[in-house]
Amino acid sequence: MNPSPGRTKRAKKRTRSPEGGRRNVFISFTNEDKPLVELLRGQAQKEDSTLDFNDWSLRAPFDSARADYIREGIRERIRQASVTLVYVSDHTAGSKWVNWEIEESVNLGKKVVGVYQGEIPGRLPPAIKKHKIRVIAWSHKGIAKALK
Repeated sequence: MNPSPGRTKRAKKRTRSPEGGRRNVFISFTNEDKPLVELLRGQAQKEDSTLDFNDWSLRAPFDSARADYIREGIRERIRQASVTLVYVSDHTAGSKWVNWEIEESVNLGKKVVGVYQGEIPGRLPPAIKKHKIRVIAWSHKGIAKALK
């Protein structure tokens, strides 16, 4: 099946990884921020978007109260990603899961970038400060550039 002309045009406009393909991205966020993360995911799927990535983050929480099981599932998703994008908000500073996902991403040698919408939150996850992770304002151009 041949791609439509619009689809080919879209592929040329989109941000590509150094290898020439789409970036695999794990998005770290708190459940309270899920609606905004869904917006980011949706924007990345638009035809005219400058964002182009495969989302390897979790769509739904694991059905388990066992922390080790949950960590292993998340760790596997992070391994499959080339970049971890951390949605930073007032909720993330106190999230042990977001902090763990940042630490795990760094330990696995993944690039980590924080992104916020509106004003930068007054508090950041400790791992962002510890590893001096870059935090940028939410914009298609800025995120696309940071994912390179």
